[in-house]
Amino acid sequence: MDFLYNINIQFYILAYLVGGIPFGLILAKYFAKVDITEAGSGSIGATNVLRVLKEQNPHLAKKIAIATLVCDVLKGIVVLSIAKFMGLSTETLWAIAILAVIGHCYSPYLKFEGGKGVATGMGVFLFMLPIETIAAFIVWAITAKTIKISSVSSLLGILVLVLFSFTIHPKIYEIETHAPILIIAFIIFYKHLPNIMRIFKGKEAKV
Repeated sequence: MDFLYNINIQFYILAYLVGGIPFGLILAKYFAKVDITEAGSGSIGATNVLRVLKEQNPHLAKKIAIATLVCDVLKGIVVLSIAKFMGLSTETLWAIAILAVIGHCYSPYLKFEGGKGVATGMGVFLFMLPIETIAAFIVWAITAKTIKISSVSSLLGILVLVLFSFTIHPKIYEIETHAPILIIAFIIFYKHLPNIMRIFKGKEAKV
């Protein structure tokens, strides 16, 4: 068990555990008395929070959805900020970023179920690749406003981020590989497979 005294391992575990905190479920249960894992898509993310709660209280639904989004974004950023302050390497920071997203998507508190990883993914990307993330956010905002299909805008945003990462940073600082970015993008796309199938069938719901 000596490996647990390794600071990198400690942060990997912390990233996964913090990433797995189901803020959407907690906030919806506390403020609206609704278990969002048993309604809508069953996801713990802000989109499902909004979709489920707006049926009973649209005003409250928006507030809880925004709070969920902010908390999910901050999950990875907080751990990354502490790790960077403590001088951990860029390689370790990227590993922390990946584990925060995995924690959100496969939460240890929800029998390894969870959300789609978009908000937490964008949070860690904002920390590690701010320029690409801002570009992705602009694309997300435009498509969310026009198309009004959350999965489409989210996936387009992630795709733009990946493409911009190769353009703006052909060689990622210190690690010399885009592997962590591709891994996070793969996880998010994988979690969206049911949405992608509905998109092609024209059955994906608008928000």
